[in-house]
Amino acid sequence: MPTLPIPVFVALALAFGCLRLWTDQGRLSALGLLLALCAVQSLIIALAQHYTVPGVRLVQPVSAALIPPGAWLAYLVTAVRPASRADLLHLLVPLAAMSALLVAPAFLDVLLPAAFVGYGIAILAQALQGSDAQPNAPLAHDNLPSRIWLVIGAALIASALSDVVIVLAQVMGYTQARGWIITIFSVGNLLLIGLFALSPTLRSDAPEPSDPPPDAAQPDAELWTRVLELMAQERPYLDPNLTLGQLARRLRVPAKALSVTINRATGDNVSRFVNAARIRHAQSLLERGKSVTEAMFASGFNTKSNFNREFLRVVGISPSAWVKENGRSAAQSPAP
Repeated sequence: MPTLPIPVFVALALAFGCLRLWTDQGRLSALGLLLALCAVQSLIIALAQHYTVPGVRLVQPVSAALIPPGAWLAYLVTAVRPASRADLLHLLVPLAAMSALLVAPAFLDVLLPAAFVGYGIAILAQALQGSDAQPNAPLAHDNLPSRIWLVIGAALIASALSDVVIVLAQVMGYTQARGWIITIFSVGNLLLIGLFALSPTLRSDAPEPSDPPPDAAQPDAELWTRVLELMAQERPYLDPNLTLGQLARRLRVPAKALSVTINRATGDNVSRFVNAARIRHAQSLLERGKSVTEAMFASGFNTKSNFNREFLRVVGISPSAWVKENGRSAAQSPAP
């Protein structure tokens, strides 16, 4: 009787997530492609390890070599910059795996773990720089996208440990544990990467173009004045999908220059600066009789958890407590 092992269930779940993302965005995004790669790899593991389909074991290392560069490119395109022709160089990793498979299969034991660890460390190093280093990430979520990418980077590194654990198990005489090790480390981390890649906090409406050249060298004081004028006159913070890249383009300055200016002027990163403006706008709406939910959506937030967290950070108390302290009935405001 046919059975469905864990890798097949994981492949189906990831494939469903990919289709859902594709439907929501109307295109196959970088995150959707990463989900598709993880789904295909999980299915290949099932065919090779559980069903022992002839020839699939030869495909497994080559398809595995697509995952690390795929995760790195998903991070770049989603959070940092659009894809470029230079990114095609990352295809050298699966090509190297294919060449090793044909010429020196033993080299795969070094190449694959090195690829997973190397790209995992690269994602960790970039994500640790925080939200200001991710100009295309929505500002409403503060550092949450960075934390999610930290988990994905760590999952890539953890996947490389499966080869080490398999060798140790073989040395200790537990050769029968190979299947479980692959399932727990490889398939488990594929599922982890896929689930976190589905997080809406990683997505913006459209990929951002690269920074435009500035009109002229902008002194900090002049740029800060322009920032305040833009925030007061055009209120860009009301867009829940606002990114550092979009804000920089409207001011015609590089994202890095804008980030440094805001940090020097306020002591906060761009995300917290924008969210503070959103909270002040929400307070004005609450004073005019809007409910907490109405004020939340009208101020550029799209989740209650983000709104509550930022309100507490900026004001020092929860939205409902602030409403009560300002003399409004709690009945006008649903509890957050």
